[in-house]
Amino acid sequence: MAAHTTTDRAVADRLDGTDWAALVGELDEYGHALTGPLLTPAECRTISDRYDEPEHFRTTVDMARHRFGSGQYRYFTHELPAPVRDLRESFYPRLLPVARAWAARLGAPAPWPDRLDEWLELCHSAGQARSAQILLRYGPGDWNALHRDVFGDMLFPLQVVIGLDAPGTDYTGGEFLMTEQRARAQSRGSSTLLPQGHGLVFTARERPVASRRGWSAAPMRHGVSTVRSGRRHTLGLVFHEAS
Repeated sequence: MAAHTTTDRAVADRLDGTDWAALVGELDEYGHALTGPLLTPAECRTISDRYDEPEHFRTTVDMARHRFGSGQYRYFTHELPAPVRDLRESFYPRLLPVARAWAARLGAPAPWPDRLDEWLELCHSAGQARSAQILLRYGPGDWNALHRDVFGDMLFPLQVVIGLDAPGTDYTGGEFLMTEQRARAQSRGSSTLLPQGHGLVFTARERPVASRRGWSAAPMRHGVSTVRSGRRHTLGLVFHEAS
């Protein structure tokens, strides 16, 4: 793993300022939880401005063309901008205990090493070798269908989305949506407005929920409601690779 940079230390310090006990409690209860501010407005703009620099991306996806919704997103190459790389590397060791605890509750394997680079090597060896870090752009009328960012057997059970624009100022609408499929009951939904520079940690595929027989897996999906006005950018941090 690369040596720590000034940006990396700043990101790590901001993550250290998060009330992790409270955040983990919310993850256990709801499957998603907001962090405090991780990026300044200027840092957010620096990342969102990269969208118009195609050399940073391996591919662009038009959501309407694939019936994913409406809008567009781009997958970064492995040469991640420093803030994106530092955020991902700083989140991984903090989310790893949650991932392992969830796996233990579900009686599932916990294949994740202590280091992110070692986990990514395992992904590559299994045929998942493409970058899954995403920069998304939505305009008026755009939305994202409920889905999961699962690309193969190598899966980290948590991911992060970071708001890069200010809701209510830069755009309206565009709430982050999650649905939870409950056993023998109707699905439960939630919506979250992403404050600029804050992250939302959320379930990638399923989370453990307590039942009378112990723990069961509750499948979850995420999406974005229709943007009413303005432009909405978000950064998606995924801790496994794409196939």
